[in-house]
This record gives sequence, C-alpha cells and structure tokens, in this order.
Amino acid sequence: MTKKIAVLGAGSWGTALAMVLADNGHSVTLWGNKSELINEINEFHTNKRYLPEIELPHSLKATVELNEAVEDAKYILLVVPTKAIREVCQKLNPILKNKVTIIHASKGIEPDSSKRISEMISEEIDEKNLGSVVVLSGPSHAEEVALRHPTTVTSASANMEEARAVQELFSNGYFRVYTNEDVIGVEIGGALKNIIALAAGITDGLGYGDNAKAALMTRGLAEIIRLGKEMGANPQTFAGLTGMGDLIVTCTSVHSRNWRAGNLLGKGHSLDQVLENMGMVVEGVRTTKAAYQLAKQAKVEMPIVNELYAVLFEGKNPKLGVDALMNRDKRHEGESTSNFISDLTK
Repeated sequence: MTKKIAVLGAGSWGTALAMVLADNGHSVTLWGNKSELINEINEFHTNKRYLPEIELPHSLKATVELNEAVEDAKYILLVVPTKAIREVCQKLNPILKNKVTIIHASKGIEPDSSKRISEMISEEIDEKNLGSVVVLSGPSHAEEVALRHPTTVTSASANMEEARAVQELFSNGYFRVYTNEDVIGVEIGGALKNIIALAAGITDGLGYGDNAKAALMTRGLAEIIRLGKEMGANPQTFAGLTGMGDLIVTCTSVHSRNWRAGNLLGKGHSLDQVLENMGMVVEGVRTTKAAYQLAKQAKVEMPIVNELYAVLFEGKNPKLGVDALMNRDKRHEGESTSNFISDLTK
C-alpha cells in the first residue's frame, strides 16, 4: 500500500533513500533547507552536488517547508547529521498533528551526553507525537544505492511490528532489509565503525597497505564489541550487517567520507583542512569524542579510539599514533576474542 513519507535531509543518503521509497510507489516528500537544491530536485530531477549524474524519480517532490513535508505523513525518515537531530526534532513538535513512526538512518553518538540517536529522538519528540522509533542501518553507500546496486540493511526497533513495517516500506529487488530487535547494537555498530574507518584512512594515507588495515579492522571490531556489550548490546549483532558488514564497507571504499578524511590526515593535512576540503559532515570525528568519553566512563579498553582521539583533538602526529598501537604490551589474541566467540555460538 502507498504510504505518505517525509524524508528530512536532502544530502546524498537522504536523497538515495527517498529514491528507494519512490521506486516502491510511496508518496515521498524530501525536505532540505537549501532553496537552490530543492528547486533543482523539483525542476530537473537531479541532486548534482551530492549524487552527480543520477536522475531522480519524477514522482519525488522536495520542499524547504518542514510543515509541508510532514503533513499527513505516517512515517518520518530522519537523515540529518547527528548534531542536527535535536534541533530538527524540536521543530517537528509544534507541527505534528498525529503520532508518527520516526525512522532514522543517521550514524553517531552525541558527545558529553553519550546518547544514541534513538534516545535523542525519544527525548525531544513529545510523547503525544511519537509512535515508535526505528533504526535503518547497514553497509550502504548512497552512491551505490542511487545506482540501484544490490544493498542489504537492517531495520531495528523495540517494536518488531514497526521494524517489519519499515522492512516492507523499503524492500525491493535491489534493496533488501532484514529486521533486528537489538537497537543498541545496531546503533553502536553503525556509529563506531566510522571511527575505525577514520583510522583505516590514516593508515592508507601513511602508505602502510592492506596488512595494517586488516589488523586495524580486526582490532577495531574487538573494541566495538567491548563497548557495545558494556552498553547492553547483543554481541551477535556485531557479526552482522550493522557490525562487521558496515565496518568492511566503510574502511575499504573511496565512497566513505570517514575513510577519505582519515586518508587526508595520514597525508599530513590538519583536521581543519580536512573538514573544509570534505564539504560534508564527517560523523566519525564527533563520534570519536563521544566514544572516548564513554570508554573512560565505562572503563572499557579502546586503544584505537584513544590514539585517534589524540590525533584529532590533541594534535598528535598520526604516524606516532599508529606506532603507539604497534608497540603496546604483548598479549594473547584469545584474551579478547574468546568471549565474543562464546557469545556467537550460544
């Protein structure tokens, strides 16, 4: 059945997901705050800044008016940077007239509060306006989704009926959706893999090659699992799409803005230069600060996070950060993997 869906965020990922929904025959309105971009989408059916050479479905409409986008919508898909989540939710409260299901496809953790995105949404949207919160996450570059290349993601919610409803909304011949009730694990995996992708970009920028990156990804997954378990996630989630799958795609692809940012850092650019050069939000930078704070609070060992924090926020030379990881105390690999394997085989 056709659903009225508002997609908030007209960047590459928001536009690509709006395309999926439009392809599935839904009535989709894409909201953004740049009039020039919105006019381009409506008039030329393109979004050249974020998805060059892609023709958007003609049924996809766009607006700069938030109230117009969400009017009569049963579902609202939030695809804005983590730092904008609270602000957008606050703007929604006065204009929502009925309870809606909020789907979010952003990946990050809020520094200082250590809140996951679903927690931020639940805090900011009035109870009378909020039905359920569903997370849509997985290994999914917007550029490939827009080309309708095969992609698999996960729909996660405490309300499995709504998780399955979102699965139905998005699923088609090129976009496959699985369901999961582990909201914590799905959000933690999606957020923390950006940190490891930044570090992987640094090793590539330093010219260290595939051996170093494989080691970094493997040890990075161990760190994600340790913190995720401490926060209440199901360890099995990290062996799936939103853990290992998302980690692989984000650490190995030139489409990944976190990898690209790390690559520039490894080549000697300052963080300010990198962020200016990217022109888009690099979620891993902000999430590194949040994960560093979380690890300290929870007393969880996260050496990659610690070294990356020092590089990003304390001016440490990236090469010295990698050298510090290589010269840590010698250990047995099983010390950090046995519990994970045990959890997976239960």
